[in-house]
Amino acid sequence: MASIVAEGLSIEFPLYHLGARSLKKRLLSKAAIRVRTDESNRVVVSALRDLNFSIQRGERVALVGSNGAGKTTLLRTIAGIYEPVGGELTVQGEIGSLIDPGAGMDSDSTGRENIRLRGLYRGMDDASIAALEEDVAEFSGLGEFLDVPTRGYSAGMSVRLAFAMATAIAPQILLMDEWFLAGDADFMQKAENRLVSLVNNADILIIASHDFDIVRRWCTRAIRLNAGRIVADGPVDEVLAGMGVAPPQPQPAV
Repeated sequence: MASIVAEGLSIEFPLYHLGARSLKKRLLSKAAIRVRTDESNRVVVSALRDLNFSIQRGERVALVGSNGAGKTTLLRTIAGIYEPVGGELTVQGEIGSLIDPGAGMDSDSTGRENIRLRGLYRGMDDASIAALEEDVAEFSGLGEFLDVPTRGYSAGMSVRLAFAMATAIAPQILLMDEWFLAGDADFMQKAENRLVSLVNNADILIIASHDFDIVRRWCTRAIRLNAGRIVADGPVDEVLAGMGVAPPQPQPAV
């Protein structure tokens, strides 16, 4: 059963280039809450601090908060990209992540070769890889560009390929940053239909977003982050109201 449990979860990033003592002193004095020196006298930023939460199968969770609040850092930590420096994070279930379209791709390989590499990484046999390739090719709509090295892809093309690969095999946990929704209308409709199908099959969805229409439409729970801490966790409308976001206006009858 898919689940995510964080207990006292903390993430820190060292700032290796702050060697000047005066600069370090000035920075620490202005941002004492999130910047400190560690045991090795390095300046570190506390990106996430003492997070406690539990997400269970079937939940659709939005991470909300201002820029720099820690939303993407938390997504990357759940995906296994960042390792906690404190506390524990327990993730059960296969993860599909839509955080960085270039993550896990070889830019010198073609789109088709990247699909095959993904299949090999998952331990799929030749028949399954062929089916994966066909599904991704059809869904992404990249056509002949599948045989072009991905380093030549536009941002939109990279999103199409990354989304199609990440969702071709239904993950138990789907992690998503909102900018993956910045595509053409036709593709985004296909993407939403596919996501709804995945989530309706009891997978966990976690999306970091500033778009409150998306949050209300896709999610039932919101976790609000501020300066790397959880400051609210509850039903979407309740958390958004605490942020001063007005409730949606009723649509006039037609």
